[in-house]
Order: sequence, then C-alpha cells, then structure tokens
Amino acid sequence: MSLVPLLVRARRSRLAPVRRVALELLALYGIDWPGTVEVGPGLRLRHRALGTVVHPHVRLGADVTVFHRVTLGQRTPWEPQAADHRPRVIVEDGAVLCAGAVVLGSPGRPTVVGRDTVVGANAVLTRSTGVGEIWAGNPARRIGRRDEATTGSPPGRDRTGAPVPIG
Repeated sequence: MSLVPLLVRARRSRLAPVRRVALELLALYGIDWPGTVEVGPGLRLRHRALGTVVHPHVRLGADVTVFHRVTLGQRTPWEPQAADHRPRVIVEDGAVLCAGAVVLGSPGRPTVVGRDTVVGANAVLTRSTGVGEIWAGNPARRIGRRDEATTGSPPGRDRTGAPVPIG
C-alpha cells in the first residue's frame, strides 16, 4: 500500500497529532480530504489521487477507485454549511471516478454514484446514477453500461445493435 491511502486512513486516527500530521502530509500532495469523510475498505487511489478535493460530508463505499484531480463537493457553495452532516455525495461500492471527474450534490438531494458505476474523465455529474452505468461529458449523461463495455456493444446500443433509450 502506498503512502497516500495510509494517510487517508490515518486522518481519522484517535490521536490528534496523528490526524494533524496526516492532513498536513495530504496537503503537500495537493489533497484536501477531511477527517469526516467516511471511507469503506479497499479504497484505491490511482496516481496518488493528486489534486483531489473532497467535501467534509461525503461517503465512499467499499472498493472505490479514485483517480487524480477528482472533486466531490456541494452543488450550492453559496448556501451556508449545514451542521446536520447529511452527505452531499454518496459513492457506492465498486464505483470508479476517473481523472478530473466532478461529482456535486446537496444536503437535501445528495448525488449517489451507483454501485459499479464509472464517471468518466472530466465529467461533471450533478444527478444520481444507476447501478453499473458509464457517465461522461459536461454535463454528464449516461453513455452506456459496464456490462456492455465488456461484451463489445457500442455505447447507447444493446447487444443486437438496437438503440437503448437514455434517461
């Protein structure tokens, strides 16, 4: 395991000096990952997740992969921070957040990245996804499913080649 995932785990240590050192070392990598972020087991940080910014009220499931320059934040930054700690973004198990992806949610309507979903490079996602989908673009839209990607079907088409409705 590389240093960055260890620091992400250490930022929730019971020892205040350990938490502080972990947060400062993450900052040297350009990573803003507060101690309040819930992280499931098996987190994979590709390219050391350099430049990643995570809102304090985010929840990551198990086996999530995060590439560099990912932002997980609040859709309405002009609103005051609520003290209720409701998550803005929920990333479910097995999701992949590619380089530069931006996922934005709000306390009243969190954005849920479904289990095994891929959010493409530089995509801007402001709404929830289903299970096993592939989202890309700005604004992000569903371009396919992960099972189609492994069977060789073109995005937006089923195995027979017929168009699949998006929406």
